[in-house]
Amino acid sequence: MKLYTGVDSIEIARVEKAIARDSFFKGVYTPEEQQRLGKMKHPAPTAAGYFAAKEAFAKALGTGFRGFRPHEVGVVVDELGAPRLVPTGRAAQLCGGKKFSLSITHTASTATAFVVAWEEE
Repeated sequence: MKLYTGVDSIEIARVEKAIARDSFFKGVYTPEEQQRLGKMKHPAPTAAGYFAAKEAFAKALGTGFRGFRPHEVGVVVDELGAPRLVPTGRAAQLCGGKKFSLSITHTASTATAFVVAWEEE
């Protein structure tokens, strides 16, 4: 088995300013994420966590954002709130046979995401 990791941290205040710009909001987040964030009273911590997850995914993939756009990687949550990555489009094609696990956390000022990717040899 081959393992790959990616981690990213971002300041929530920076994302709070960025999501106020429609071009950033629609260029980074999937329609489902946009809808979920739009229903929140204080979306910045969650938006920052999602952004960090996309960056960590790109690092675990080993490509950065070369070849795909951030909105091609979605974060969904299950009934217990556990996050999961859903790559689509070109991002999904670049995954090959890799599977991914995601963890997101935040403090009052910073959001961090950690991705583990693996593939069978």
